[in-house]
Amino acid sequence: MGFRKASHGKAKRKTSLISTEDKIKEIFTDSSKLIKDSLFLSEKITEAVNEIVTCLKRGNKVIVFGNGGSAADAQHIAAELIGRFQKERKSLPAISLTTDSSIITSLANDYSFDVVFSRQCESLVSKGDVIIGISTSGRSKNVQEGIKIAKKKGGITIGLLGNGGGTIKRFVDVSIEVPSTNTARIQEVHRVIYHAICDIVEKELAKAKKTKGK
Repeated sequence: MGFRKASHGKAKRKTSLISTEDKIKEIFTDSSKLIKDSLFLSEKITEAVNEIVTCLKRGNKVIVFGNGGSAADAQHIAAELIGRFQKERKSLPAISLTTDSSIITSLANDYSFDVVFSRQCESLVSKGDVIIGISTSGRSKNVQEGIKIAKKKGGITIGLLGNGGGTIKRFVDVSIEVPSTNTARIQEVHRVIYHAICDIVEKELAKAKKTKGK
């Protein structure tokens, strides 16, 4: 009896392991397929790159914001620009509006969570800045309000979106919409997109510096 029980437990663990491995393969397959399916966004991504390069060449800055995982992505983008992506070069001006807990909590407490980005944009956005709003749903109210104020201040707005672009796509100059409704998969493609943007922006600015030096 004891032998049978041990054998049954081993079979159960093996079945569970196979099930887990299948799920992992499914996630990897779905993610890589969506990345490939998003190649049609290259024209919009190029448009975003051109706006950012032009902005930085004239001495303006990039401002980024989003909620949750998109807040982390906003900080990631700013870090790649201020630090470096792959090339050694001068720091590029970028601000994530998701990092100051005192500002965010005071605005949410005193006004509403809907204004945590728009209120910051009101004072920080200058004409010619590029503002990137990230929302996997395309419907984040505070991202939308931030974009609207940024446009009023003369900023060039880019939406890194999903779910068909939601309502935010109507307010941005460049709308990059990942063709999915799955939040996790959209975030994975967003990371490929902004890594591509950081890579090309860095190279284009290095190229411009070499040309200027000749």
